[in-house]
Amino acid sequence: MNNTDIIASFAKGLRVLECFGAEHPRLTIADVAEATGLDRATARRCLLTLHKFGYAEYDGKFFGLTPRVLRLGMGALAALPLPQIVQPWLDQLSEQIGQSVSTSILDGTDIVYVARAAQRRVMSIGLMPGSRLPAHCTSMGRVLLAALPEEEARAVVEASDLTPRTPYSLTDPKDIMDTIADVRVNGYAVIDQEVELGLRSLAVPVYNARGKVIAALNTGMAAIHSETRKIVNDYLPALLKVQDGLRRMVN
Repeated sequence: MNNTDIIASFAKGLRVLECFGAEHPRLTIADVAEATGLDRATARRCLLTLHKFGYAEYDGKFFGLTPRVLRLGMGALAALPLPQIVQPWLDQLSEQIGQSVSTSILDGTDIVYVARAAQRRVMSIGLMPGSRLPAHCTSMGRVLLAALPEEEARAVVEASDLTPRTPYSLTDPKDIMDTIADVRVNGYAVIDQEVELGLRSLAVPVYNARGKVIAALNTGMAAIHSETRKIVNDYLPALLKVQDGLRRMVN
């Protein structure tokens, strides 16, 4: 592919869209310019274009994406067979254990939620298909990183923003890689308040019929409910049952 085949302005617009997320739902022109590396004039034109065509709202200072932008991502998610296959399993599992459950895939240094069944909100941010969180500090992320060759996993960790999200967050790449090594041995990952205070989560890999890890499955609960070991004892068997069922259904 030659550079002449690339529409640079379109690429800049995509970079602007990617700035927004659950943690940054409203941004100024200066915020977007800083996050993308674009100059303020280019960031402004991109944002005003999104506003003009209904993909962003603007109050004179802050821009925020509108539901229309979901058309850009939901079509791709809906075209994936995995969300369609796992959703009934998540719904049943969530009802069985009384906790929210999710499935995600790895995308660069992030996990991307592809399906979710929610019981109650245990995080301050709302999660839904398309939501993103850092892979290095999430239970599903560590499961997915553990499925990679060690050097690839280390490269992802070293490329990640390791700024601590809570006092419990691991920030040393060696410590994170050590936990990922434990996940490879144990077959599951437990996170204790590294993503958000008061939140624990447990995740297992999702395999296809050929034994390849294609996604991760997790459940999250308030930290006041159980100690970490009790979470494993209480919820791991149910997650492993779903893992086994999905292995027979996913190609």
